[in-house]
Amino acid sequence: MFSVSLGLLQSRFTRLIFFIAGTSVLIGLAANSSLAQRPRASLDDESRPAYSEFRGVRIGMTTDETRKKLGSPRDKSAEQDFYIYDDTQVVQVYYDKAAKVTAISIDYMNGATGVPSAKDVLGTDADAKPDGSIYKMLRYPKAGYWVSYSRTAGNEPTVTITMQRIDH
Repeated sequence: MFSVSLGLLQSRFTRLIFFIAGTSVLIGLAANSSLAQRPRASLDDESRPAYSEFRGVRIGMTTDETRKKLGSPRDKSAEQDFYIYDDTQVVQVYYDKAAKVTAISIDYMNGATGVPSAKDVLGTDADAKPDGSIYKMLRYPKAGYWVSYSRTAGNEPTVTITMQRIDH
């Protein structure tokens, strides 16, 4: 005849429950650790522009800091500095009354090398119009400024990248 020992069955059932619970915990820990290692797309990532400086100059820097980074401007004033690099790149830096950078505009003319793409500047592609021109602007309120990418139409396009402080 067949007999079942309730004590033995209860012991096996308890071990099975502990095994399932332990396995679940391990799977959960493994999933969390792999998630922790991946970069997360969060609001903080979206609040940081892909393009945040030009040759070390950022929005909010002082006039003196800017001139140390970019060198001596071709034309300078309390409100604006104008730089020309090898006839293919023109940079304008704008200052407020406190002598802090409020905007930076970089123009890459025909023949310029190292011209960043819209994706390099904005962190995303920008759709070209039928004539080949491009314009896209993204605001970064947490960073306190916006960034735009513009490319003119034609065989010799000019690319303009602008960063400007958002005045509240």
